[in-house]
Amino acid sequence: MYSEIVAHTLSASELLSRNPKGIILSGGPKSVYADAAPRVDPQIYTSGIPILGICYGAQLLAQELGGEVVRTGHGEFGRTEMFLAEGAERSVLVSERPQASQVWMSHSDSIVRPPDGAVVTASTSEVPVAAFEDPKHKVYGVQFHPEVVHTSRGQEVLEAFLTGPCACRPSWTHTSIIETAVGDVRNQVGGAKVLCALSGGVDSAVAATLVHKAVGDQLVCVFVDNGLMRHGEGDQVEETFRSQFHIELVHVKAAERFFKVLEGVTDPEDKRKAIGETFIRVFEEVAAQVDDAGFLVQGTLYPDIIESGTRDASRIKSHHNVGGLPEDMQFKLVEPLRLLFKDEVRAVGEELGLPPEMVWRQPFPGPGLAVRIVGEVTPERVEILRKADVIVIEEVRRAGLYRELWQSFAVLPAVRAVGVMGDERTYAYPIVIRAVTSDDAMTADWARLPYDLLERMSTRIINEVPGINRVAYDITSKPPGTIEWE
Repeated sequence: MYSEIVAHTLSASELLSRNPKGIILSGGPKSVYADAAPRVDPQIYTSGIPILGICYGAQLLAQELGGEVVRTGHGEFGRTEMFLAEGAERSVLVSERPQASQVWMSHSDSIVRPPDGAVVTASTSEVPVAAFEDPKHKVYGVQFHPEVVHTSRGQEVLEAFLTGPCACRPSWTHTSIIETAVGDVRNQVGGAKVLCALSGGVDSAVAATLVHKAVGDQLVCVFVDNGLMRHGEGDQVEETFRSQFHIELVHVKAAERFFKVLEGVTDPEDKRKAIGETFIRVFEEVAAQVDDAGFLVQGTLYPDIIESGTRDASRIKSHHNVGGLPEDMQFKLVEPLRLLFKDEVRAVGEELGLPPEMVWRQPFPGPGLAVRIVGEVTPERVEILRKADVIVIEEVRRAGLYRELWQSFAVLPAVRAVGVMGDERTYAYPIVIRAVTSDDAMTADWARLPYDLLERMSTRIINEVPGINRVAYDITSKPPGTIEWE
């Protein structure tokens, strides 16, 4: 179904002028009792349009419509077991769920009494109101997150709301997305030359292909080898875009320049901003040689924007292509994917005919290996991490798990640990293996890799990578952690 993301500050008249069939109040980082907590125009509640509140959105509905939200001291984060209430078989949203099921939670405040007129349809061991409904007034709320893959049958909850109270029908396709994006790009850039920041990952590859479809030879792709890429990536990018897609490609080798700006930098935010600004400066220099191109294409996705912080979303980390951009850059950004999530981008990539090995490549951060080194980034540490990362990916592929995992990679904390090798003391770096499952990177669960696979990775890394004497496995989900360490 076609959807639009809009600010909660829209007035009821502005919102209703868009003729919505339904309204979803999303989750958020704040408490309903926080200063300047996000609210909506109260007239929206009496508009007659079906409303679904998720997490914070459900708490807001409860507080505004006669219910009660409190801080019980028992928040819920991550995987939680939810139980249906008596009479839930008549529920619009959860009637098809089993009596007990797994949901994904992320909240500190809890709803202890639903809105006036609403009935409780589910609870957990910690909170009495995990879901509520008031069909008469078309108000529905769930404390859990049905939109994340780790909630069992969560899509069914959303579908029940959309096809039931909202009476929506599925007409929004990937072909429609492509047609809209192509038209928007043509309207934005006109006849101007356009640069594309190409990394070789699926996001920038799909963005480049979309823009090339829109403006053809006006597009020049720029691949900046910053010395922070994985093994063999530069050659792969050259082969794919020069030979297969016949798109003009400028390959800039700038490793020394990036290592220079990273000298002595240890704070993750400072790293991302230093890398983001250096990328832009390189692109500006290339633009001066390409008829002064004034537009820059980026493969920015919606999670990048959310995690980098908006007016109402807390900054988790500044993505180098969002919060890491310099204020004085010369380019106007072209971001055809900025309202999409990774699974949608992959579907669009398949529709555009991109090869499977590119469409299904595991995500790799724009700042590269720099944000997988906890501490100062040096050429020596990058080379150690690059060698360990190759082994992780090789073993995951050999085990047939590459497509099942959202990401799998190595992290190098810039600390040293004591070990013993060949009956002698060693003092070397540890490597942390990270592997997660996810659908959109907004939430993720640590992957239960087989012990024999972990053992092979550990043995190979210690035996084949000089400077490493210890391997650990990260078993933290998101939340509370992030997928990347920085």
